[in-house]
Amino acid sequence: MRPATLKNQVSSGGVIFRRHNNTLEIAMVAIKGGSVWCLPKGLIDKGEIPEKTALREVSEETGLKGRIIEKLGEITYWYYIKNDNAKCRKTVHFFLMEYESGNIADHDWEVDTVSWFPIERALHKATYKGEREIIRKARESLIEKNSQP
Repeated sequence: MRPATLKNQVSSGGVIFRRHNNTLEIAMVAIKGGSVWCLPKGLIDKGEIPEKTALREVSEETGLKGRIIEKLGEITYWYYIKNDNAKCRKTVHFFLMEYESGNIADHDWEVDTVSWFPIERALHKATYKGEREIIRKARESLIEKNSQP
């Protein structure tokens, strides 16, 4: 068997939030038959900047439009692409976004379902450890912004 090739991918996504009945909520997407809950994200197109990708991917995968408040950071992880016999190093840039409009029923075919979760529940619902860290950063940032005069 030949050794696996190495690939690099760069994606971008967001933590889109709203205040609903005095509760801070974020939208998350379910994939793989609903067995994985994660943040909306996708590959950066050629010539696209991470912010534009984040806005586009959040809109496509959740049906929601938002505006970027700040960059939350990035996560990097490895995964294996069986069909290509490739090890892939993926970096995902994440942005905090304030919900402006849209409906979660309008998500695209790439995701199984979209739901709003209180941010504390989202921390427990998120499948991936790296994304839980991003949600924690979002929560800290929003609490800080909320306590400013």
